[in-house]
Amino acid sequence: MLMTLTDNAPRQSPASKHAVNPAAKKSPAAKPAPLGWGKLVLTMLIPFFLCAIMGLFYLGAFHAPSPHNVQVAVVGDSAQAKVFAQTLQDGSEGALNVRTVADADQARELVEQRELVAAYETSGGTATLYSSSAASETSANIAQKIFSDVAYEQGQPLRIEDVVPTGEQDTTGQGLFFLLVALSIGGYASAVPLAGFMGKVKLPVRFAMAAVAAAVVATIAVLVAGPVYRIIEDHYAGIWLISWVYAAGITLLGLGLHPLLRHWTTPALTLCFVALNFTSSGGIFQPQMQPGFYGALNTFWNGAGWLHAVQTLVYFPEQSIGMDILRLILWLVPGILLVILTHAWSVRRTRVADENAKIRDVEETVAA
Repeated sequence: MLMTLTDNAPRQSPASKHAVNPAAKKSPAAKPAPLGWGKLVLTMLIPFFLCAIMGLFYLGAFHAPSPHNVQVAVVGDSAQAKVFAQTLQDGSEGALNVRTVADADQARELVEQRELVAAYETSGGTATLYSSSAASETSANIAQKIFSDVAYEQGQPLRIEDVVPTGEQDTTGQGLFFLLVALSIGGYASAVPLAGFMGKVKLPVRFAMAAVAAAVVATIAVLVAGPVYRIIEDHYAGIWLISWVYAAGITLLGLGLHPLLRHWTTPALTLCFVALNFTSSGGIFQPQMQPGFYGALNTFWNGAGWLHAVQTLVYFPEQSIGMDILRLILWLVPGILLVILTHAWSVRRTRVADENAKIRDVEETVAA
């Protein structure tokens, strides 16, 4: 039996004995994938850029507040009052712009209108400083420090009269500024995910989606600042509408920039609506307390327009906000134009690509 099994076993030829199984061949070592150092360096430029701009602009705006051309007044129209006002201005070396007003009522009125940061009056052995913490608590504090020294030199106690105080739930006067922060982040954070979807819809739908996103952002912000924390207690409809226009302007700019900047869109929006926007808004320090660059931005930047308009509605309702509204509406224009232009560019690029593909198909057909 063993012999039979052995005889029936397949015999290998001499050549087959020395044949090498292809599967047994040692495969050459796979070439390691490139590490992509260049791509990593380019990607890391984004956080480095954000770190640089936040440090440069925030520290540049806030690290050393120094008053310049601050509008103040001395109460009184006598020759002595005028000489005192001129002496104060000369001694301030440009920090103060001092005028005289007839009486305390006029001083209060000008502070209420935000034409004066403070007004100083001496009467009956007591000094009184009229200011408004609602207009800017930091400016009021700086004015108080300046005139405390003046009253001390005159040997008079200083009484502070807060003509327009901040709300009970916003004792620092900066609640509206942080509402601006929430709106800004919501506006530009909405732009990036929407931009990834914009190629699938027509142009009117893009504008509608941006408008809806801005409306949601404005609604959340007003609800948090209103019913939740009571930073604002009335004028909800007006504040919501102003906030919607503001957020829509930011979102539209993000949608328009994304096809051009791609992953650099967020850094660009951060530069415009965080680094430059918050520092020039007047929410922490008014322009008279900052370097001139931020004061110049304050005259036309959208964050400053929003803050001044909402601050007016909340604390100074008798004043006009027409110019602030106009500023916010004008900020919609570049966003709308960018969305239209990048849409047209995208359509043209798609059409050219389709035409080139058809030409290639024809050429391949002819060649075959």
